[in-house]
Amino acid sequence: MKIIKRTIFIVILVSISIGLLVIGSGHDMYQEALQGMPLDKKVQSIEKKENYTKIEEVPKMYINAVISVEDHRFYKHKGIDIVAIGRATINDIKAMKFVEGGSTITQQLAKNIYFTQEKKITRKIAEVFMAFEIEKNYSKDEILALYLNTSYFGDGYQTVKEACRRIFQKRIKANDRL
Repeated sequence: MKIIKRTIFIVILVSISIGLLVIGSGHDMYQEALQGMPLDKKVQSIEKKENYTKIEEVPKMYINAVISVEDHRFYKHKGIDIVAIGRATINDIKAMKFVEGGSTITQQLAKNIYFTQEKKITRKIAEVFMAFEIEKNYSKDEILALYLNTSYFGDGYQTVKEACRRIFQKRIKANDRL
């Protein structure tokens, strides 16, 4: 019985140690990203894009659709959604591989502007730290506007205005807003 207890204790201790190392690596990745370009400078560079779309220009129906599909608790959390992360983790464990994401719009914005699309735990942790930083410094509407101006819409289009104009041959109109 003592051997089993010691083995369990050692497994738990090793697991905690590995977890702390991974969290530390993710935090280092987050700090390196900010050292490469501070958040305020990154945001300014996005807002200076030729086709940058202000949130006031985006139809409310489109905003509601994005939020309902990508992060329906967007206005209720502070950067991460524990429920979504838990659901994704359970489904990933069941499948024994990464099959589902639990990222919020804020986490996706962090990934879009600072990190790669690689499915690595350290990148996800860095994304969480960056999401907290973004939420601390920007309003939900600012975050949503940045997200809509850094998401890939296909065919090389990176802003909602550009995608709308080129894919649908339509312009976003402020009076479309509900």
